[in-house]
Amino acid sequence: MKKLWKNCHIATMQNGQYSSIEDAAMVTSGQHIHWIGTFEDLPADAYSETIDLNGAWVTPGLIDCHTHSVFGGNRSVEFEKRLQGVSYAEIAASGGGIASTVRATREASEQELLASALKRVRCLLKDGVTTIEIKSGYGLDYVNERKMLRVIRQIAETLPMTVRSTCLAAHALPPEYKDQSDAYIEHICNEMLPKLHQEGLVDAVDAFCEYLAFSPAQVERLFKTAQSLNLPIKLHAEQLSSLGGSSLAARYQALSADHLEFMTEDDVKAMAAAGTVAVLLPGAFYFLRETKYPPLESLHQHGVRIALSSDLNPGTSPALSLRLMMNMGSTLFRLTPEQTLAGVTTHAAYALGLQETHGTLETGKVADFIAWDIEHPSEIVYWLGGDLPKRIIQHGNEISI
Repeated sequence: MKKLWKNCHIATMQNGQYSSIEDAAMVTSGQHIHWIGTFEDLPADAYSETIDLNGAWVTPGLIDCHTHSVFGGNRSVEFEKRLQGVSYAEIAASGGGIASTVRATREASEQELLASALKRVRCLLKDGVTTIEIKSGYGLDYVNERKMLRVIRQIAETLPMTVRSTCLAAHALPPEYKDQSDAYIEHICNEMLPKLHQEGLVDAVDAFCEYLAFSPAQVERLFKTAQSLNLPIKLHAEQLSSLGGSSLAARYQALSADHLEFMTEDDVKAMAAAGTVAVLLPGAFYFLRETKYPPLESLHQHGVRIALSSDLNPGTSPALSLRLMMNMGSTLFRLTPEQTLAGVTTHAAYALGLQETHGTLETGKVADFIAWDIEHPSEIVYWLGGDLPKRIIQHGNEISI
């Protein structure tokens, strides 16, 4: 059954550009795009339904390629304390920081985690996000990492979105392994990750490579295990210091390295050669009042794909709007609206290994798209907050939220 979507303009986002088609039409067949082009060139055919998009601008569905959407509790009280002058070290020493989120996540039931996560992810869906990556990493033991990953799978069953599940067990050192980081990495590699993978709960593996988390050598041990399980890898790297994590990720053909404020020119060259995507996270940059910028000029110069994401998490980026992150990508990182839109469509698809099916509007790809009631695609980035009028189509079907 073919549907005709007409009376629109389309930003296909091919080659990381608007690649606009004026006076366009699109034909979908089931979950996929059957044909796309100008209305004048529309092939004669029979359509089960014709949908008038009333002059809307159509873009690919937005892709949020780095989130921590599942967690217990929140850290709003800590946020207020920091604004009152209490240091992060003082908060952490009193049991706050990531340790508080781990406690709250462990104490929450699977049903409670699902209910709270759905509230947050629905905000992103309403914003135009049709594909999302969600990481574990607040359980830090087999039972609770499994609980988080099971919730991620349930989100995929509940909402009309494509949901990718990433195991981030190497996010922080759990209290049970205090001062035993090597032993914890071995536990992940020998016990936790193989079991979780066998249960079909893991689409990719991530780690936090930082002086306050895990060393490059420890991360490499994890990467080798992921490789042995045929799992793609991602990495939190160079957010707080320069440890060469992004170069390590590139050596292992990582889908992406994320944050990257302290990456070097050699890191950029390594990522360019490997095709590893740079995922920038302006929400965390803003929330932490960071002053060290990622090397944007170098990333552009060497042709590294730049994706943007919300980094939705309770501690450093409680961001419920990917569009707001897009505006921050332009205002903070000087990306053009076109580059920013590419960062949450085609480049974000590469960051999840979904470039063959998602991220651009082309024949044969999944029919995930947004029909925006705007005059130009730059408006998606221009408007601060609010709910831009839109129609959300996922797998060829219009959805209501």
